[in-house]
Amino acid sequence: MTIAPEMMDEIRAREAEILGHPPRIPPVDRQSVAEEVQATTAKLRGGVVGKDAAPFPLEAIPEIMFTLCRYPELWDKIMALSLHLQSSTGALPARIRQLAILRTAWLLQAPYEWGEHVRHSKRVGLTSEDVERAVIGSAAPGLAPEDAAIFACCEELREHVMVSDATWARLGAILNDEQRFELLVLIGQFTNVAYFQNTLRLRLEPLNEGLAAR
Repeated sequence: MTIAPEMMDEIRAREAEILGHPPRIPPVDRQSVAEEVQATTAKLRGGVVGKDAAPFPLEAIPEIMFTLCRYPELWDKIMALSLHLQSSTGALPARIRQLAILRTAWLLQAPYEWGEHVRHSKRVGLTSEDVERAVIGSAAPGLAPEDAAIFACCEELREHVMVSDATWARLGAILNDEQRFELLVLIGQFTNVAYFQNTLRLRLEPLNEGLAAR
């Protein structure tokens, strides 16, 4: 899908702001923490991708794992919540989960999070058109009412730090109370992740196209 030139200019400017400088916290030497990081990565992939997920060779493990392993107690807790939300233990359907993450990542202009989750979204059946609607948001033409409600939830939390009665009721047509609560936690979690990925200037992985991903 072609991106308009003016949007590409904005994407380049944002990515230069975040990624045009070295990471603020460098990764540790891979060999020095190989066993620890390989075990953590296998656990994370097993929960998100499935128990049959192929193990990653050391050189293919994302650099983020070798940066944040410096702080294992906090990093383990962050990963545990992300794993719960994105695996079979979570209450939200995969499509709704990924739409919420994508809209949040775009609103926050988070290159790492956006690029990674465009790829994750395609794996669970979202299309390039769904991704483009996540860029536009709740006003996107042709948007299904349930998708519009998810996007509106993300937008209201970003702008007002709460969800309106009208949007809460719209969410109630497709989600039960546990799922609505989990949606709030999910959006908060991936807001938090975008905060540290952007601020630490974590470099994109080779297959991560950043904000240009569609």
